[in-house]
Amino acid sequence: MKYLIRMAEETEEHLLSLSSRQRRFALDGDEKHLTHEAGITTRNRKLMRPNPLASWELRIRNLRIYYDVDDENRIVYILAVGTKVGNEVRIGKEVISL
Repeated sequence: MKYLIRMAEETEEHLLSLSSRQRRFALDGDEKHLTHEAGITTRNRKLMRPNPLASWELRIRNLRIYYDVDDENRIVYILAVGTKVGNEVRIGKEVISL
């Protein structure tokens, strides 16, 4: 059974700060990697250490998609989308070190 993908309001702002090509990669990646088995660790998906941002991270090139999974209701909540450079992630106008 597929997971339903929901985006937080802030996530839409994060996507607007990306180039159109990066947005396409992010949206295609969400569909490809998160509609099935979103809560399973893979090469590009990992469970993160406890942090205030999200439980899971999806890596697509230099993009990072941060999300939580509700297995009971089969919903993936995308909380943030950003680009990674070195040890820093730029989400919208903020720079975050994780």
